[in-house]
Amino acid sequence: QVQLVESGGGLVQPGGSLRLSCIASGNRISIGTMGWYRQAPGKQRELVASITRDGSTNYADSGLDRFTISRDNAKNTMYVQMNSLKPEDTGVYYCNARAMTQSGFWNTYWGQGTQVTVSS
Repeated sequence: QVQLVESGGGLVQPGGSLRLSCIASGNRISIGTMGWYRQAPGKQRELVASITRDGSTNYADSGLDRFTISRDNAKNTMYVQMNSLKPEDTGVYYCNARAMTQSGFWNTYWGQGTQVTVSS
């Protein structure tokens, strides 16, 4: 089994910054592509950014030039630095990861989410 734990959310004023972290843990796991997803109130969950194990990144248009995703494979940790935050960035941010457990099978895992609220 794989556990994903997010941290770093909170309340920030428009134009402010936040850094979210996601730590993956489990017994003898191998982490593949990881990503951040956002779910705003009344809307579907959507991709914010993703990063492969070798560091290739992909961003939703809404986060281009404002968000930077990164990871530390040695620590099984992923980050997203969010700058110039806007009220429309508000939502619950979920960590997502493809991971292989000691069973040898790849599955997709989700964290519990961390709330980000951008408001004055």
